Amino acid sequence: MNTDKIQRHNERMKRHKKIVDDKIDKATIEQGVLIVITGNGKGKTTSALGTLLRSLGHGHQCALVQFIKGQWDCGEGHFFAETGGKKESSLTTYTMDTGFTWNSQDFEKDKQAATAVWQQTLPLFSDPECQLIVLDEITYMFKYKYLDLNEVITVLKNRPKHQNVIITGRGAPKELLELADTVSEIQPVKHAFNQGIKAQEGIEW
Repeated sequence: MNTDKIQRHNERMKRHKKIVDDKIDKATIEQGVLIVITGNGKGKTTSALGTLLRSLGHGHQCALVQFIKGQWDCGEGHFFAETGGKKESSLTTYTMDTGFTWNSQDFEKDKQAATAVWQQTLPLFSDPECQLIVLDEITYMFKYKYLDLNEVITVLKNRPKHQNVIITGRGAPKELLELADTVSEIQPVKHAFNQGIKAQEGIEW
């Protein structure tokens, strides 16, 4: 690369750094954030769990609430159940434990299970020491009318100022998208399952 190209590249990097630095300087608000990870692509829960691990790594008190995967032999379920079971752990876990709604096919049973888990979770939203709550796949609870969306939104609005919440699941309601501070939509470009490749331990569960 000649000298002129190197100089132009360095100038672009300087301008880019100034833009980034200016944004950092303007970000002065200190508060918890509501993150919604939605879309039809693979990786919503995986992304949320990565952030959960990051928070736990800093010694934060956290909670993982899973709404539809309770009957799957999930690797993350094993790991976090073992972590949450230790006295010194800063992780609390709750699981709906009815499996996928299309397998259950029992509206009343699923609604009761969802309500029970939500009621267990409610005290966390009044606990200023709980710094991160992951509500995994909760969007299905709104789609199938197991939980009242307005009630959940009211709770989210009234949580401690510095508490962070991550919501995952397809078809996140527009009310949640409007309330959220960060929204990521994961879109499917390709998926091995659609090519006939069998789901495997450690990747899909």
